Amino acid sequence: MQDWRTDPTFAMCRKVADGADLALFSGGPFDVRAVVARVLSEPRQSLDLDAVPWGNFPRGHDAREAVRLVRADGEAGVDATGVLWSLCADDSRAAAALAVPFLIPLAIDTGHPYRAAALAVLSGPARARHHGVASREEMLLHRNDPRRDAPDTHDDYGYEVTGYPAGWAVAAARAAITSDASALLPLLGDSDPAVRVDAAYVLATAADPDHIIRTALHDGFATEGDAMVRAALLLATAEIARAQPHPPTVTWLRERWHDRTEAPEARLAAAVGWLCLTDQPAPEELRRTVEALADVERAHVMEALPWMHAASGTNEPGLLRCRRCMLHPEEPDPEVAFWDSLF
Repeated sequence: MQDWRTDPTFAMCRKVADGADLALFSGGPFDVRAVVARVLSEPRQSLDLDAVPWGNFPRGHDAREAVRLVRADGEAGVDATGVLWSLCADDSRAAAALAVPFLIPLAIDTGHPYRAAALAVLSGPARARHHGVASREEMLLHRNDPRRDAPDTHDDYGYEVTGYPAGWAVAAARAAITSDASALLPLLGDSDPAVRVDAAYVLATAADPDHIIRTALHDGFATEGDAMVRAALLLATAEIARAQPHPPTVTWLRERWHDRTEAPEARLAAAVGWLCLTDQPAPEELRRTVEALADVERAHVMEALPWMHAASGTNEPGLLRCRRCMLHPEEPDPEVAFWDSLF
């Protein structure tokens, strides 16, 4: 594996760390937002891998090879998306963000053998600092909005492990998803429930100034029969409403967790979403609902929802972590206890 410190972009990161103004590099060859914008100006089906400066970004060549393998749809493509997952897990999202425009055509191609894998990895670089996050203050929170943030800032995402501005990678990935949102929306009606879940997870990261995505999620919920997909649509709606406040959504989510005829998974998702969208004290009825429905068995089942999987911690499924952090913040964190026990 190539040492990331030999990548050309490391020189920029080092200069910024030494006090250089990040704005000096905005729009340049090491600004992944600018590179993705150029890629988005080309027809998606004919995107040229070799026309993109992958080498300008940490582990860019690894990301390029992963995209090439997935595109080729051969046996080697089975594990290729795992490389992109690892980049995000290692807090090195810039190259993964650059891969997003190439993955979207694969995700919407019903004949491609790795469409589900491509879709599942799409929004990895569009979210940062969310793994293990399950508090009302932090969960579902978008810190960076490419429509509003100044082009020379990276909001409060800070820097990746390589020194690259994390907000630039997040903004680039979200811009790519936003640009192709209309092509991704039909996946909410896919025959595979897992695809519908992942499509909701991806679309929740897009800018939605005209409320088209929010409307599609709401309409999809009205006809959706799968409990887990219903839960996903609620969480996606809450995530969009957190980025773009919409009081009727808060009311709608309250109605959903209050509805005893609703599937338990959906009621729990609505409760989590409602808690993230308001600073009101949790009503006693909500507490009773969550305590009654959020058992260990259901928590493990709901790990299939990417929001819950991301919120999980060591020996604590995401749903139970949300319950503890949102309703019982005074309780000790088992993950902290686990790591403390190792030292």
